[in-house]
Amino acid sequence: MNRITRLAGAAGAVLCLGVLGACRDEPVAPTQATSTTIRADLNSGPRHAGRIVTFDVPGAGTAAGQGTQPNSINAAGTITGTYVDGDNVTHGLLRAPDGRLTTIDAPGAGTAAGQGTQAPGINSVGAIAGFYVDGGNVAHGFLRAPHGRFTTVDVPHAQVTTTWSINSDGTTAGLIIDADGVWHGLVRAPDGRLTIFDAPGAGTGPWQGTWIGAGCCINPAGTITGSYIGADNVWHGYVRAPHGAITEFDVPGAAGQGTVSWSINPEGAVTGYYMDASGVTHGFLRAPHGRLTTIDVPGAGTSAGQGTTAGAIDPAGVISGYYVDGSGVSHGFVRRPDGKISTFDVPGAGTGPGQGTFPQNIGPTGAVPGYYVDGSGVTHGFLWTPEPDHQLAAGSR
Repeated sequence: MNRITRLAGAAGAVLCLGVLGACRDEPVAPTQATSTTIRADLNSGPRHAGRIVTFDVPGAGTAAGQGTQPNSINAAGTITGTYVDGDNVTHGLLRAPDGRLTTIDAPGAGTAAGQGTQAPGINSVGAIAGFYVDGGNVAHGFLRAPHGRFTTVDVPHAQVTTTWSINSDGTTAGLIIDADGVWHGLVRAPDGRLTIFDAPGAGTGPWQGTWIGAGCCINPAGTITGSYIGADNVWHGYVRAPHGAITEFDVPGAAGQGTVSWSINPEGAVTGYYMDASGVTHGFLRAPHGRLTTIDVPGAGTSAGQGTTAGAIDPAGVISGYYVDGSGVSHGFVRRPDGKISTFDVPGAGTGPGQGTFPQNIGPTGAVPGYYVDGSGVTHGFLWTPEPDHQLAAGSR
């Protein structure tokens, strides 16, 4: 899961800003390779079969740290994400269900290394939330309408403004960094009103404060999940209700880095990970009423920097994520509501430390977009879809 470069105080300041610009989207021909190879279920129970399609955006770089990185998917199967070109400039990507790929460059995005556009979030109608870094290395949020029109989102006096996730009614979640280097959560209403919020326990020093989750951190009701760094410099999770009340939580056993919350589904179930005292990561599921369940994939490593990350949860409670094994290699997994876990590796994924398969999200039909890192350190996109006779609780979505 990628970051840029990574009940009190909830109301915050309410601001209003919207700047319209012309879009520059470049359609490109679909390029993809398909494989049906899937690893067997590690737990007892039925194998969770699936089909994998891999793809690269033409123009994506082919050196280590470059390539294609999908982030989110909607019910129609449209994918958004980012790719890094050969000059280390980032561009948004949009992949249609038929495989057609479109490059997204926000107006004003810079064209030097480390600058450009990222498109982490998409909603049910195809509206996209993202951000861009301009030629002066300042980050700005944006919304892209389904027809391609851009709205820039900037909070006055903020060093950084970003938008990450967008729900079905167009409410957007993001974050800002203020003039003192403190992070704050951001909500943009469909009418353009901006609300800044802070978790009650968030620190007020540089690089402390409130983060949101990833491209799936706001649900249809407008409930948001994320994490904050307190004065103790430790991460803690939170859930923010649509009216602004914030509930903070820590997973029992969390130490060191603490608790990081990533995703929320329509019912209010939350997923993420925590780090224990030995530096091992463990996934977690927080039920809507607050009950916490630890998720450890069999085969996950037990040394520092290894373990399980529960990345995203769909309406039926199916979770996607990845785990790092004892050799430092990442593998994808899908966890069903009954607790059974299936794992998969994308053909072509590298087998060295820091390489492997990295699911990033899960759509309402159980489709999982993500990327894999090959043996040369280059990233490539993939879409994993369950076979029809293995759809997980599809009727309940």
